Amino acid sequence: MSSLSVSPSTHPFAKTLDTFETASGKSGRFYSLPKLARQFPNVKRLPVSLRIVLEAVLRQCDGQRVTREHVQQLAQWQPNAPRNEEIPFVVARVVLQDFTGVPLLADLAAMRNVAAELGKPPTAIEPLVPVDLVVDHSVMIDYFGSKKALDLNMKLEFERNRERYEFMKWGMQAFDTFGVVPPGFGIVHQVNLEYLARGVHQTADGVAYPDTLVGTDSHTTMINGIGVVGWGVGGIEAEAAMLGQPMYFLEPDVVGVYLTGQLRGGVTATDLVLTVTELMRKTKVVGKFVEFFGPGAESLSVPDRATIGNMAPEYGATMGFFPVDATTIEFMKNTGRTEEEVAEIGRA
Repeated sequence: MSSLSVSPSTHPFAKTLDTFETASGKSGRFYSLPKLARQFPNVKRLPVSLRIVLEAVLRQCDGQRVTREHVQQLAQWQPNAPRNEEIPFVVARVVLQDFTGVPLLADLAAMRNVAAELGKPPTAIEPLVPVDLVVDHSVMIDYFGSKKALDLNMKLEFERNRERYEFMKWGMQAFDTFGVVPPGFGIVHQVNLEYLARGVHQTADGVAYPDTLVGTDSHTTMINGIGVVGWGVGGIEAEAAMLGQPMYFLEPDVVGVYLTGQLRGGVTATDLVLTVTELMRKTKVVGKFVEFFGPGAESLSVPDRATIGNMAPEYGATMGFFPVDATTIEFMKNTGRTEEEVAEIGRA
């Protein structure tokens, strides 16, 4: 749950706020793009990936960092138009792998020290956007060939890097919005897909909004396979994002890829993704959003979609995005999301 929000009572587009009821009977609120479309009809024709970005811009519109002009600019997006204006995009969460995550945690600890020295409460230093640090690729293989190998290797890992893990544990206890996934649970993009992605988040004052993120792992774009807008960034950009600063990027071009048919038996995800990568390189999609749709996209499993999304940096795109559909919902059910979470994803 993020503490970074604009009060609905002072929101420049307060009239776009709408209500809904959850599967358990609880009521909630959200910023409605159909209501925004009454003022900007073009919203109805926006690609799905841009609608998700627009919702974030609309929700975070405070008249200062994010202005009415930013909302208007993206709501009136047109294909093949000049791209001269930047969009301020505040993400829902940040994912870190340990190589960049530990230094960022050290920066937060240093900020708390400075706050204390200045006579300010150290707890005033807190990530404004939820942060998850996933520790992967850390366990060395000293033991093998037995059922106890994993446990023994894990024990050695914690012994060898005791101070490091004590520091991470301190971070979990010290910051309300900072979580750590310890080694042995999976690699970061797998954990992100199967566990961390919730589909829909909610602010402290009950406003629901779609899952979006930036991550410091090179495979962050795998999350595009389940309809989540997100991409990889460097450590400095991730630190700015977790402190609530918008990510600024040029209003993007969106390339739609209409897929037909389905994979024949024996054709692997690797065969598919290499073909898609070759096609995208010829199309020159550098810096663009690529959005896959059509019956061929619907026939692909989530792992295949995530593999295509994973290759977005290889063909130069910011994202390789698949909108949420029945396959996405089934994946979320099968990976342990609650019935209410699944219902919220379907509604969104």
